[in-house]
Amino acid sequence: MSGTARWREELPADLRDEVDLADRRLGAGVVAANDETFAEKENLLQPHDPAFVPNTFGHKGQVYDGWETRRRREPGADWAVVRLGVPGVVSAVVVDTAHFTGNFPPECELHACWAPGWPSAAELAGDAVGWVRLVPRSALTGDSRNLLRAERPVRATHLRLTIHPDGGVARLRVLGEVVPDPSRWAGLGLDLAGLVNGGRVVDCSDRFYSPADQVILPGSAASMGEGWETRRRRGPGNDWLLLRLAGPGRVRVVELDTTHFVGNAPGAVRLTGCAGDPASGAAWVELLPRQRLQPDTPHWFSVPETPAVTHVRVDAFPDGGLARLRLLGHLTDDGLAAAHRRWAEGAG
Repeated sequence: MSGTARWREELPADLRDEVDLADRRLGAGVVAANDETFAEKENLLQPHDPAFVPNTFGHKGQVYDGWETRRRREPGADWAVVRLGVPGVVSAVVVDTAHFTGNFPPECELHACWAPGWPSAAELAGDAVGWVRLVPRSALTGDSRNLLRAERPVRATHLRLTIHPDGGVARLRVLGEVVPDPSRWAGLGLDLAGLVNGGRVVDCSDRFYSPADQVILPGSAASMGEGWETRRRRGPGNDWLLLRLAGPGRVRVVELDTTHFVGNAPGAVRLTGCAGDPASGAAWVELLPRQRLQPDTPHWFSVPETPAVTHVRVDAFPDGGLARLRLLGHLTDDGLAAAHRRWAEGAG
């Protein structure tokens, strides 16, 4: 997955088939940057080639398709921290300075860290994270795809790009081999909440910006408007979704995707489930205790062995938006038999 193939065609043969671990379509994101005065940090990971239209000026000057910092007037360097879409062993990076001719950084360096889960920007900057050098301080050329090989292959979940002293970078490609987390495989099975599988949003607290059913559509959300987003909550309480599953089943993995929700993702979520009509007083069991969410991030959580449920409630604290929700698991034998009966009845 690499967008257009032009940048990849320039790679040496030994790197041409490597995965771009920072591909936005894999869930990668720019967690933080110390400055983005002229152009936003999120542009670094766009899958398409950088574009440029001369004499296109906004209120900050010429519009650039990349990340560009102010002109530094004091010692130091600028930086951006990238969360890889999938963990992996990094072997090389491409620092693309396309269209940055008089404003590219003369040098850069890269560090990597292994921080599973979804650490915040503050946690990644703390002492608990051990950053190791991936690429030493190296010269860059303007308006070019600069290929920089790792000093040695490094297993990483995050990268820090440091530019000396300031300037603009259009794209960052991170080449390597995926290292999957085997615990995620425990949930392989049916998306019990999927609209295409018979799941439905029965009710929700708020539909102010978008229909709640969008959160269980197939595929990925192309924008914030294709998810579910509530208004800003000004009083007590929290927003919630109530889902009817495709049938009685056991949830093993919860996927909660906040992609595109940069400043308006929920701070945390909690999932509970019940077997039977929620209105009839069915007992609720906890599927996922309250978990912190990060903005603009695909999350997944393992669910321990729990009883089969027919309905799931998602509590979002206190409000915000989700791009997609997946509840991966398996129907019970009775649930699967009922699905076969419904199919046969429809055919008859």
